[in-house]
Amino acid sequence: MRRRKIAVAAGCCLSFFLGTLLNVLFIPGFDPHQQQQPPPPPPPPRRGVTPAIAGSPLYWRGGDRESQRLALARQIRERYEEVVRYQQHQAPAAAARRLVRPLERRLMDLAQQRTSAEQTLRLEKGKAPQADSRGGSSPEAKVDLALNPPLLGCRDIHNVTSLHYLGSGYTKAVYKVVLNRTLAVALKSVDFGGHDIENCVKQYAALEDCYRLASYKIVKEMILLQRLQHSNILQLYGYCYQDSNDIPDTLTTITELGSPLEMIQLLQTSWEDRFRICLSLVRLLHYLAHSPLGSVTLLDFRPRQFVIVDGELKVTDLDDASIEESSCTSNRDCFIEFPARNFTLPCSVEGRCQNMNEKRNLYNAYRFFFTYLLPHSAPSSLRPLLDMIVNATGELHWGIDETVAQLERVLHLYKSGTYLQNTTRMPKAEYQQIPEAAIPDENYRCWPSYHHKGCLLSVFDVGEAIEVCENHSQCKAFVLTNQTTWTGRQLVFFKMGSNHIVPDPDKITYVKVTG
Repeated sequence: MRRRKIAVAAGCCLSFFLGTLLNVLFIPGFDPHQQQQPPPPPPPPRRGVTPAIAGSPLYWRGGDRESQRLALARQIRERYEEVVRYQQHQAPAAAARRLVRPLERRLMDLAQQRTSAEQTLRLEKGKAPQADSRGGSSPEAKVDLALNPPLLGCRDIHNVTSLHYLGSGYTKAVYKVVLNRTLAVALKSVDFGGHDIENCVKQYAALEDCYRLASYKIVKEMILLQRLQHSNILQLYGYCYQDSNDIPDTLTTITELGSPLEMIQLLQTSWEDRFRICLSLVRLLHYLAHSPLGSVTLLDFRPRQFVIVDGELKVTDLDDASIEESSCTSNRDCFIEFPARNFTLPCSVEGRCQNMNEKRNLYNAYRFFFTYLLPHSAPSSLRPLLDMIVNATGELHWGIDETVAQLERVLHLYKSGTYLQNTTRMPKAEYQQIPEAAIPDENYRCWPSYHHKGCLLSVFDVGEAIEVCENHSQCKAFVLTNQTTWTGRQLVFFKMGSNHIVPDPDKITYVKVTG
């Protein structure tokens, strides 16, 4: 009897396991081998293709599934018209006259001489795309992006080196390449194995038109990268149209290269670097709230939409950004829903929800960044102000103007050393100064540290270095380096002894002699 029960139980478990395995393996679009394979790299560019938004003629073969085909045509037209709206929006002259930065000069040196035809292809001011018989903009119209120099194109990416697949999302695949063996850039193109293309092809069986629908998201992102000029927005270097998968004029964009934002790694860095990320973010959101296009909201606001470039946070994905302001007739229409909180904003007399784009960005910054990065391991005298910032943004009591002003205040207090004025700084021990000397060994580890094998921290002055040393039981000496952080604070190595001191003209050593 006992054996029979065991056999029955084993049979049930085996049936459950096999059922689960079959469900997983036969999920539509799931291939356990394909999931680990990156999409193929973009093919070499086709020479002689004019950089322009190349539309795809909507010629349908046969009369079956006509309603679905018309639905796809309507989606393409709507997305194209959205692209045209963003493209035709003229930025103020002040925003267009930006200074050429050193990297841009380098790019201009990299870019090869354009032909006269390429140089003269510019969209005539005030000239609208041709309208079709239904009164809308025709997807066949070509809209030149008219990028200001530096403009990299097909010739520049024809012979790239060190091509490396970085990742992909619903629509795009991203690659890292090196141009002219000197400049690393990112290439973005539509991922033919991605979610958007696969779902569209399954429903409509029209690869070329499905590609065109997806490609307009990249074109929209390119236009926004051009129109929105800010230090915390990824730079657009150029673009190229080429043939791929039997589809003419597939699009590849060339952008600034950044490192993916890894929150786990970021939590292990110093508070100063984490504060820099938050400050970069609010400066970006302040610009987006007052941009030349109006208030811009990031509908797909997640850490993966950002990258790190030289310690600064930059937004890289703008294809889901929007400048549309929600209309309303009462406050009930101005409802913002988040996973943990909901908010109702006032409806203005003009029939628009007040600051909805701005507040949506701000609350997302709070829930994805501020709560994790701002308060933890911050200087004790700054924590009350930081807690106030986190609480005010979490309740949407402040707008972006007040938030950026308060974070700039924190930066001033930190850089100037004012935050140390209310702390007791009476050394418990005496320290001997040894100029032009260093201690190469006798390290100990602390957290967070700028060095993974030693205790390397930033300080405002020698007084703060002494305070840090006295708070570490292992510390018997410290070495001031000639290196500084982004705020101008000095980097200091803290040591557990001073038995081996060597000459070093760029360092000053302090050794604890009493206490």
